[in-house]
Amino acid sequence: MKKIVLTSLFALGLSTAVMAQAATDFASVDTDANGSVSLAEAQVAWPDLTEEAFNAADTDGNGELSADEYDALAAANAAPAQ
Repeated sequence: MKKIVLTSLFALGLSTAVMAQAATDFASVDTDANGSVSLAEAQVAWPDLTEEAFNAADTDGNGELSADEYDALAAANAAPAQ
């Protein structure tokens, strides 16, 4: 019985991690489906995201993140702090 409970908790933990990952993919964050992510949309995924960090990720300076810019921001947020 103990193994079943532990296995269930482990599986639940993995599914929660997958769901959290899915919640921050580009298509999920681009809630208006216009093909780019605004600061407000990005801050839903990362509430601590500052305007400065967003602007740094917006390499073309158009005020929104393309899929490539978004992926770079997501990768930077996933990298361990040093």
